[in-house]
Amino acid sequence: MNQTRDLENLVGSWLTLPDVAERLDVIVTRVHKMIKDRQLLDIRLGNDRIRYIPAAFLMESGLLKPLRGTITVLEDAGFDEEQIVRWLFTEDESLPGRPIDALRAGRKTEIRRRAQAMGW
Repeated sequence: MNQTRDLENLVGSWLTLPDVAERLDVIVTRVHKMIKDRQLLDIRLGNDRIRYIPAAFLMESGLLKPLRGTITVLEDAGFDEEQIVRWLFTEDESLPGRPIDALRAGRKTEIRRRAQAMGW
């Protein structure tokens, strides 16, 4: 439980599935499908274990497009959802910054290369 609290703080800004649906102007079941299709990741947080999605996974224009491929690369490296979110939101001095910020800035190739290296 402490580990998810740590993750909660690391990410900072979270959205419930209905919030994501509203921001994307879709029905909630569509958000469930996006999670199933690995376009998004959700983490169960709090005592009620409610499903949340990091707000940084969304852009003004919709989904953070390079996220899906990055999730796939990290899953192939053996990461689970929590580990993927933790990796994306942890500062990396060699970047500099967090992988999620680099993805949002359009630097997906560099981030995927680093993610692939995690599997070796």
